[in-house]
Amino acid sequence: MPERPAPPSPLILASTSRYRRELLARLRLPFDVVGPAVDETPLHGEAPSALAARLALAKAQAVAGYNPDAVVIGADQVADLDDRALGKPGTHERAVQQLRAMRGRTVRFHTALAVVRARDGFCQQALATVNVRFRELADREIEAYLQAERPYDCAGSAKCETLGIALVEAIESDDPTALVGLPLIRTAAMLRAAGLDPLAAPLAAPAAP
Repeated sequence: MPERPAPPSPLILASTSRYRRELLARLRLPFDVVGPAVDETPLHGEAPSALAARLALAKAQAVAGYNPDAVVIGADQVADLDDRALGKPGTHERAVQQLRAMRGRTVRFHTALAVVRARDGFCQQALATVNVRFRELADREIEAYLQAERPYDCAGSAKCETLGIALVEAIESDDPTALVGLPLIRTAAMLRAAGLDPLAAPLAAPAAP
């Protein structure tokens, strides 16, 4: 008898971000979510893009180590102002400081992606950079935005998928979902390479994580 094809590898998102979870669900592939235990402290002199790439790979590898048969997605985003990393503000005061520094400036948002399967050594990486030019924001506009959105868990305090778009003059990107935290064009390509094609057997409804 002919051999039955092997079942597809399970898919895991190595992230606790609700934004990435919502984005990955658009591809309608069933997946699990596992929070990676990774120290996100920047290395001395580490460039923002290198920091994002290192953390994305570390997150994927950390989860893949306990799930060797799974295809694991790791991602990380770092905002870059004058080659200086702007992380998640965490507090209202730090968010105000970040947005004041960013007004009238172009900030690069580096979103790094890594897709790993430990069983066979599959590993692909990519970096999607989005250039965002911010308006000359008045303090009252910054305060109104922060009170409405409270984006303290977003790199550079920027939540452009909602009211944060009103802070912006222009966005330059070849992968529009990258700014939200997961570049889906690159993600879909890497998943196809790993044997998980979102269009091979489309589902009737979006998959729930």
